[in-house]
Amino acid sequence: MAVFAQSAPCWVDVQLADLEAGKRFYGGLFGWTFHAGDGLPFADAYSDGRLVAALAAKRDGRMPTTWGVYFSTDDILATVALVRRAGGRMITDPVRAGAAGILAQAADPGGAVFGLWQAGERAGFEKRNAPGAFCWTEVHTRQPERVDAFYEEVLGFQGTDVEPAAPGAAEPFRVWSPAGTERGEGTAVGGRAVITDAFPEMLPSFFLTYFAVADCDRAVETAARLGGRITAPPLDIPYGRMAVLQDDQGAAFAVLQAAGPPA
Repeated sequence: MAVFAQSAPCWVDVQLADLEAGKRFYGGLFGWTFHAGDGLPFADAYSDGRLVAALAAKRDGRMPTTWGVYFSTDDILATVALVRRAGGRMITDPVRAGAAGILAQAADPGGAVFGLWQAGERAGFEKRNAPGAFCWTEVHTRQPERVDAFYEEVLGFQGTDVEPAAPGAAEPFRVWSPAGTERGEGTAVGGRAVITDAFPEMLPSFFLTYFAVADCDRAVETAARLGGRITAPPLDIPYGRMAVLQDDQGAAFAVLQAAGPPA
């Protein structure tokens, strides 16, 4: 079983109104195969036979259609206490997911929702940082100073400000390195971006999940053919070539074609 460092992103899932439509979309886009839960409204997703994510049918139509990211914790009760002390709030208190582990959901001071996962029999991803699998996550917020302090206290992240990845971005981007590692881009497991006044006021803070792809442009074309939407067209950034998409039910995510070695 894979072992995840404390506070590392270890899992993602998406809440969808139509589970079967979601399987068709992501199966067509990433080549995922699926194994349905035993009598339960969810499906584990596999890439090359390795676990990468889950699709879940929404229990309530009022729930957002969104991808969620989970961070590993060795002691979920202690982490929940830190969430409350640091100015966050709990959305879902710790609940056992059978023998797989214990999960909880929280919101940071800016309102972005994220998950916590204490592993039991399931640690999380079996494949990552490769085409068809999770490779990055970042929170987009209007309150960078409060949010930076929150994740430093709750998850122990060490922040490093870097130049904005997107041309024209007004604010520096911050990458997160786990506690106990060398601070900097080389050890980063996620990041923080700023929602500027250029965006509508009603846009809430959110986490954006990235999946690695071999060819960004082809992935965008495939997503559009499958009924998805292109929120941000392919763009070259220092880390490769990326695009932001929505699936055919409105869940947002990004794809990243990693930069090759220097010529």
